Amino acid sequence: MASSSAGLVTCLTAAALATIGVLGYQASATAPADLGRTHASGTPAPGASKAPRDRRHPNALPAGSGRGERVVYSVDDDRVWLVGAGNKVERTFQVTPSTVDPVPGTYAVTSRSNRVTGSDGIPVEHVVRFTSVEGVVIGFSAAVDGSTAKPKPGERTGGIRETRADGDAMWQFATIGQRVVVVP
Repeated sequence: MASSSAGLVTCLTAAALATIGVLGYQASATAPADLGRTHASGTPAPGASKAPRDRRHPNALPAGSGRGERVVYSVDDDRVWLVGAGNKVERTFQVTPSTVDPVPGTYAVTSRSNRVTGSDGIPVEHVVRFTSVEGVVIGFSAAVDGSTAKPKPGERTGGIRETRADGDAMWQFATIGQRVVVVP
């Protein structure tokens, strides 16, 4: 009797696992392709103009970049601002852009890696990712060797390169969920 009960339990368990597998497959097959991806909070208007800048203070935080704690990245100026409480700029620095730019908008840090190999084959550290564009993951990182060379033309890369010191500051500041505001 005990062996027939064990056989019945085994059959029921196998049937339950098969059912879960089928349901899981059906769910993944019908889910939207972009489910779980971070999107910009708004689409820029066609011909969106560059964020207003203070001509006397070119490193000043761009007007219209929001309020509160956030990372601000200017695509046109290749500059980052780490903005703390009270809208106070804690640090600003130049970056070397990737070949694929994020669309202006508001994002959140979605993942981080202490050390990986970048899409260009260069070992990088303190990777802070916040979006993807057509399959290319976009984020900030610092090359372990300290280089900030521009990516090769024609390569599709999403790594916005910082110096190692700036990468350390970004790593400390931009934890999971931190807002990232991209301006033109």
